[in-house]
Amino acid sequence: MMVYGSATPARVTPGNTMNVNGEPYRTIWLAEDGWAVNVIDQTRLPHEFAVLRLATLREAASAITTMVVRGAPLIGATAAYGVCLAMRADPRDEALSSACAMLAATRPTAVNLQWALSAMRDALTGLPPSARADAAYRLAAEICDQDVAASRAIGEHGLALIRDLFPRRRQPDCVNLLTHCNAGWLATVDWGTALAPVYMAHDEGIPVHVWVDETRPRNQGAALTAWELMQHGVPHTVIVDSAGGHLMQQGLVDACITGTDRTTARGDVCNKIGTYLKALAAHDNGVPFYVAVPSSSIDWSIDGEPMRIPIEQRPVTEVSRVTGRSDDGEIISVQVTPDGSPVANHAFDVTPARLVTALITDRGVCAADRDGLGSLYPEHRAGAPLPA
Repeated sequence: MMVYGSATPARVTPGNTMNVNGEPYRTIWLAEDGWAVNVIDQTRLPHEFAVLRLATLREAASAITTMVVRGAPLIGATAAYGVCLAMRADPRDEALSSACAMLAATRPTAVNLQWALSAMRDALTGLPPSARADAAYRLAAEICDQDVAASRAIGEHGLALIRDLFPRRRQPDCVNLLTHCNAGWLATVDWGTALAPVYMAHDEGIPVHVWVDETRPRNQGAALTAWELMQHGVPHTVIVDSAGGHLMQQGLVDACITGTDRTTARGDVCNKIGTYLKALAAHDNGVPFYVAVPSSSIDWSIDGEPMRIPIEQRPVTEVSRVTGRSDDGEIISVQVTPDGSPVANHAFDVTPARLVTALITDRGVCAADRDGLGSLYPEHRAGAPLPA
């Protein structure tokens, strides 16, 4: 049974951006005992900030499945620590294989999950069982540090784009950006992907304002993106998912920027359901559409045929019910569909590369195509295996 623990801030380094009520945090860190794992329970946000202690492999897998943790980079980091917990309990070969299989089955779309598990499995397989637990914890910490560095680099490269947008902004008072779902520090270990450039622009003094899609059915935009933007002091406005096209028609959006759960070798982007529709509206209105892509989110094994990406089908209750806070402060769930109405819950869609203005990666900004990605990642070409 997972236990809610102390909200002692995670190990941080100078320059980290994530803060909660002025306290620096990462989204995942070791508990005070040095082996259990603390995470922020994102299912309780924005109404309650709670830290959950994960002490077993099954608890780590459940945290991913139930979206206590979510966001492709954070899913990968949590899976890495799930392997650590498994190796602490049983470091034999069978346990390693079983742990990786259990974690791999939690969320099928985010390629970071497979990337992290591949890295853990490859590093541990050649070690004697007695050395695996310590090695696993070291590697999981490295994966987290690498994610922070990648997010920071994405922020710096995206900041240059926002600087360029400022003199060409459509409204005189600020640069208006539109984002979908949550790709801030809650989706990563720190900084975020799509929101990292926003935080850096805000900190630099560039006036930015973010249109925040509510992102049904789980409302990650309204619940998570809006919450962390408030924590950082970034001006923002929550909008319904169908309002983006109207805002673009009215000249109220200078650029769209989203994250990604899996990007193919030719630049097609799989992200939270509804991203494709925003890209279509942006294309029709001449609004730049950028996607922030950490290296761990690129699936080099898919070059063409982006519909091969597995699209997660999540529980229908996420659509048929809505959870929120009542006027008296109680967190309640209510049904919004008629009894007996069938419900479908496709969690992701694919935006074709032709609709993406550019990819913002940890190595720089490039065109959303094979040549663009190949220029930044010459060690990976179309059809190459996932990086280990």
